[in-house]
Amino acid sequence: MNAPTAQASLNLRSRVDDDWPFILNVWVASWQATYPEIDFEARRDWLLRRIRELEATGSVTLCLFDAQSTLAGFVVINPADGWLDQICVAPDRFGAGLGASLLSAARNVSPRLIRLDVNADNARAIHFYERDGFSRVGRGANTLSGRETVMMEWRPQGE
Repeated sequence: MNAPTAQASLNLRSRVDDDWPFILNVWVASWQATYPEIDFEARRDWLLRRIRELEATGSVTLCLFDAQSTLAGFVVINPADGWLDQICVAPDRFGAGLGASLLSAARNVSPRLIRLDVNADNARAIHFYERDGFSRVGRGANTLSGRETVMMEWRPQGE
């Protein structure tokens, strides 16, 4: 199947409570593929609490499903300040353009600004964001792992 056909069969919608197990499974699998030395399975409860806290303060969680209604990825973004806290694609979908689809959905929610932190040692992710128009604007540290982070920002061209 070619990419345009695959993209056309995707369905984006807001999270519902029945999505939680799938969100957690995709998040664990994705991060475990990226950092196999970290036990992300042990962090399921943290993610559930984190997204609930974010949604309680205005963030929205958008879920991307394929033609078989399988969760392919999700994004959590706050429309008020443009903070993108989570973006995740199932590891068997890495490189298929779904991350770009999720960023496009995030831009629809926050069309003037998106900010995020990415682990400084995650070169693949940094390259992805830079290719999609993000700039490096600061540095920090991940509160859970202690890993160095890069703050990145996207604004529409000309702003």
